[in-house]
Amino acid sequence: MDPSRPQEAPVPHLNVRKRFVFVLLSNFTMLGFASAVEALRIANRNAQNDIYSWTLLSEDGAPVTCSAGVEYNVDGPLAELQRDDTVILCGGLNIAEATTPKLLSWIRRESRRGLSIVGLCTSAHVLAKAGLLNGRRATIHWENQDGFLEDFPDVHMARSVFVIDGKFATTAGGTSSIDLMLKLIAEDQGEDLANSVADQLIYTSIRTDQDRQRLSTPTRIGVRHPKLATVIQTMENNLEDPISPSVLAEQVGMSTRQLERLFRRYLNRSPKRYYMEIRLQKARNLLIQTDMSVINVALASGFTSPSHFSKCYRAQYDTTPYRERGTKATPRAEKEPSQHS
Repeated sequence: MDPSRPQEAPVPHLNVRKRFVFVLLSNFTMLGFASAVEALRIANRNAQNDIYSWTLLSEDGAPVTCSAGVEYNVDGPLAELQRDDTVILCGGLNIAEATTPKLLSWIRRESRRGLSIVGLCTSAHVLAKAGLLNGRRATIHWENQDGFLEDFPDVHMARSVFVIDGKFATTAGGTSSIDLMLKLIAEDQGEDLANSVADQLIYTSIRTDQDRQRLSTPTRIGVRHPKLATVIQTMENNLEDPISPSVLAEQVGMSTRQLERLFRRYLNRSPKRYYMEIRLQKARNLLIQTDMSVINVALASGFTSPSHFSKCYRAQYDTTPYRERGTKATPRAEKEPSQHS
């Protein structure tokens, strides 16, 4: 070490201690869970003190397999916790099936006792099912938002990476766990420690609860054409009541023919075809994630005729909506969007 080189001031020793109780649900997402634990581990290391501790629970105390197929041992089953504990529910795939009556009863009881509760990834579903998010703001992974909005209309859905509303917090999954944990560390121990954890994680852009989950429309479609991005955004915001291509074109000051050429040039499909694909994507999410009837899924996706919906769905996914509903426990990979109008 060069004695002439200025050294960074050490992070002061901190004595406020907190325990996090991670509840692993079947098919939980490894990244969201690991990101949260690593942030706590590094906070302890940088603070030179065990300011945070954590324990792992499952519903019955048995090992839990995550969505990547890795099995995790836990420290025990659901039990009464300490009043100053923070519960972190770790969800992932098939969250509705992981939301058991026993889990709901336990989470309601711990909430009544005043514990703070966090839902990572899809775990907002558990909190909403337990009735704990009614009238509150929450977030969930963007892929689950359609189903969540249908199932829990009394919850105010946010599109941000994480949300804190009172003693409840929810995240969108993935690396958003890091953002939430950095926020909690900053509130507990100060910005200096939180920033030192971010540096150790090589996390150079800390997001707040104002940052949105998904990339901007131009970035997602790989095209930076403002009028095309505006039209696609309008489509995505109007899936239940589709807008005709002529009206979409008029809204951005183009003719229908010009809009057609724009879609052909950049997306190799017609506006009508592109609109159909994102409506069918919403329908598939609802079929897999909710118990809505096929007819109601059709209506929510902008189809007034069940037979037309079934025909379009089969053409896109090589199966019928009814068969898709029957295989929702083991969803298969998405089919690549058609390149033909």
